[in-house]
Amino acid sequence: MQTIRNEFLTVQISEHGAELQSIRDKNTNTEYLWQGDPAIWGRRAPVLFPIVGALHNGEYSYAGKTYQMGRHGFARDRDFAVVQQSADEVIFELNDDAESRKIYPFAFNLRIRYALLGNLLKVRYYVTNPSKTEPLWFSVGGHPAFNTGLGQTSGTAQDYLRFSPKKSRVTIPLGEGGGADLQERTLAPTDVDLAITDKLFAHDALIYELAGENTVSLRQENSEHRVELTVKDAPYIGIWSQYPKTGPFVALEPWWGIADPVGHDGQLTHKLGMHQLAPEEQFTAKYRIGIF
Repeated sequence: MQTIRNEFLTVQISEHGAELQSIRDKNTNTEYLWQGDPAIWGRRAPVLFPIVGALHNGEYSYAGKTYQMGRHGFARDRDFAVVQQSADEVIFELNDDAESRKIYPFAFNLRIRYALLGNLLKVRYYVTNPSKTEPLWFSVGGHPAFNTGLGQTSGTAQDYLRFSPKKSRVTIPLGEGGGADLQERTLAPTDVDLAITDKLFAHDALIYELAGENTVSLRQENSEHRVELTVKDAPYIGIWSQYPKTGPFVALEPWWGIADPVGHDGQLTHKLGMHQLAPEEQFTAKYRIGIF
């Protein structure tokens, strides 16, 4: 376990999956990150790589061969190395190996940087193609889940989501098998606050298309406490909680990728949201978590 801290926050990250384990306000001792419960959802903030979402029939084809891979890829279940650390910053690294090549036939280097700046936790992904001859196809994303009830009020105080800027956004429903149903894309009223109810996630995650800088905040009425996730260049954000055993958490997920569309042909190079890196090129993506 690695710990970074400053005068505002203490953050813990596990080498297993380079997964956030705790985001705690040092002044109030409030824990903002969901702490996991195997009876509901045992993870806390998995890293999504080298795919985001589900594959059609759980498999894909590349260069004439077919491979199987689970939802959101395998990085969340691998041990990362710590390659750099200071009091308020840590960088984790994962490279391809013989095991990864069995299900993902690419050379890759994935680095994840966690750094504190005031009341912000800044997260950055670096994906590098170390090959001198072959392209690298991938998606990447975050999946941090945050506790509801941040105001610590009793009774029936409503948890809700607020979007900024206040405007409508295109939403993509998930169809059978977790595929993105592009034919049913609609305009969602994200210009108003969205109450978190028991039925909000009855059809799995809420997925929105993004453009420019966007902030989604998890709040509770009558409270100033909140968590904000801000992303500038992600094409999608997923918002999710377990259903029907809805846990006291909501995941805010910046995605540089998305699940296979319904009826996808299975070709990795045709997969929506995939990024192609030429030999020795690097891709970067970032988001930040604000604690208030």
